[in-house]
Amino acid sequence: MRAVLTRVLSASVTIDGKIVSEIGKGFLVLLGVHVNDTEAQAKKIADKICGLRIFEDENGKMNINPKDAGAELLIVSQFTLYADCSSRRPGFTDAARPEISEPLYELVVKECRDRGFRVGTGVFGADMKVESVNDGPVTIVLDI
Repeated sequence: MRAVLTRVLSASVTIDGKIVSEIGKGFLVLLGVHVNDTEAQAKKIADKICGLRIFEDENGKMNINPKDAGAELLIVSQFTLYADCSSRRPGFTDAARPEISEPLYELVVKECRDRGFRVGTGVFGADMKVESVNDGPVTIVLDI
């Protein structure tokens, strides 16, 4: 499982000109599911997302976890994170098919909510417009 996590001041998902989800300060998470991923990877990446200490403390050091920072999460499915770009036209055979990836995506969302986070989502498989105001910018790639 792969996530591109960006610390944001705000983020939103729009479909057909209508905002379907938005957050304030927190993490925008683009989440890709590999063909071999399991529930164990979904739980592990949710744990990592919810515990990653990349908010600044009073000394300007990245030392605060998202819970203590009062962060929200916006998690958006992103199969293109597993693009094979060895040629000029990307291939996506490493990305899990929707019947595998959607339940694992939903499990990550549930695991984060179960940890007490307000979690916004995109709409799985939809053509989404994602906007964010990056904070820092701080962007982390997680591979589980």
